[in-house]
Amino acid sequence: MSNICQFTPTASRDLESILDYVAHNSSFDVAERLLTKINSTCYKLATFPSMGRRRDELASALRSFPVESYLIFYRSTKAGVEILRVVSGYQELTTLFLDLNG
Repeated sequence: MSNICQFTPTASRDLESILDYVAHNSSFDVAERLLTKINSTCYKLATFPSMGRRRDELASALRSFPVESYLIFYRSTKAGVEILRVVSGYQELTTLFLDLNG
């Protein structure tokens, strides 16, 4: 397996919204540190995709891993991992993946 970490467009939008919120409510430096933590975690997940918690109750083959108060949702791929969503851990999660369940 390679160590490629690919973000879906939805995950990229999630991350942009989170960083905008943090920069506006805290500071740009805090947002930048959070981005560094999230990116670092994503690349660790690409190397060790089984680190996260299985989330089959939300979607097949889905896993999650926490970073501060956020959750990274991802799936293993042959090349590494695909990041599907990055969301607040306080958010209602059951509706996030309805489109993946058909």
